[in-house]
Order: sequence, then structure tokens, then C-alpha cells
Amino acid sequence: MSGTLFIVSAPSGGGKTTLVKALLKAEPGLKLSVSYTTRPPRQGEANGRDYHFVSPPKFERMLEAGEFLESAVIYGHSYGTSQKWIERELARNRDVLLEIDWQGAQQVRKLMRGVVSIFIMPPSLKVLAARLRKRAQDSPEVIRRRLAAAREEMSHAPEFDYVIINDDFNRAARDLTSIIRAERLRFSRQLARHGNLFNRMK
Repeated sequence: MSGTLFIVSAPSGGGKTTLVKALLKAEPGLKLSVSYTTRPPRQGEANGRDYHFVSPPKFERMLEAGEFLESAVIYGHSYGTSQKWIERELARNRDVLLEIDWQGAQQVRKLMRGVVSIFIMPPSLKVLAARLRKRAQDSPEVIRRRLAAAREEMSHAPEFDYVIINDDFNRAARDLTSIIRAERLRFSRQLARHGNLFNRMK
């Protein structure tokens, strides 16, 4: 496999989804993995674009069949990443991006080598709370649960290769894009992609 697998994680409300959208616009060659989930679609979400929305029984069947590279239960809903799709894209020399939580990141790092992981941190819990309320997607009780979980999630930031503090969106977006571009330029990755070029230079 010569494609690179990138992971981006963040606590809910950390700005991960918006930053990833900006990254994909700046780096169109990066393929975003679309996760499977049992949670219902939010307003504006489309099946196959934002998530593959499936029933809990179907998710369990896929899990039992070993179809997921990683999976997790978050706020009562199951999420999973298709292992077959990831392996196929990497084998085709395509770089792939996973938007997953820290639990999923741990699972992927144990199974695959050469993974590049990035954690998005909010500047403070106060700012995080304001962002969750502003997006108006969750009830006050869900927001309280997300904030309680955020401390635990952020305690796993040291497990990641890079950490971006999302206190200024434009700067954070540039930082994220810079990480992807720099990793693509590592000698080992350039050699895998352009082996013939290096061989001709000998």
C-alpha cells in the first residue's frame, strides 16, 4: 500500500467537520471515508455523502462479519469505518482521510502502520460549550453530556502525531493543510509513489 491514511479527531463541537471540508477543498486528491452509523440523519445530511445511515440490526451484521476497520458507540449510536473500502483506496495509491473519535483512532493505529493522526482542540471548554449551543443540533441534555465527555476526549490528545488549537479557523485550516502536504513529501512516501524516478537517477 502506498497511499497514506490520515486521521482527524476532535471533541464534539471542536470544528473538525468544518476544517475537514476546507481541507478537502484545498486538497481535492484526498479521499474522505464515509462512515456507517445507526444515528438518524440531521437536517441537511445526505445518505452516502455525510454518512451511510443504516439500521442497528444491519450495523450489527456488518460488525459480526468483520467489515469494519474500527467501530465505536458514541452517545448511544454506533459508528464504523469500512475496512474493504479503506484498503482498496490505499492500494490504488490514494490518500484517505478518516473523521473518527479517539477510540477509533486507537483501533486503527493498532491495525495499520504509517497512519498520520491529527487532533483538533478547542481553545477552552467555555468556547466549546458556546459552539455546541450555537449550532443548535442537540438538546441541552445532550450538550451537557458532550461537554462532560470532552474532557475525557481531550485527555487523549497526546496519543496523536499533531495537535491543532482551533481558536482561529483560517489559521487552523492552514495548519491542517500544511500537515497533509508535509506528510505527503516525506521521502518514504515520495519513494513509494515515484520509485521509477528515483531509480532512473541512480
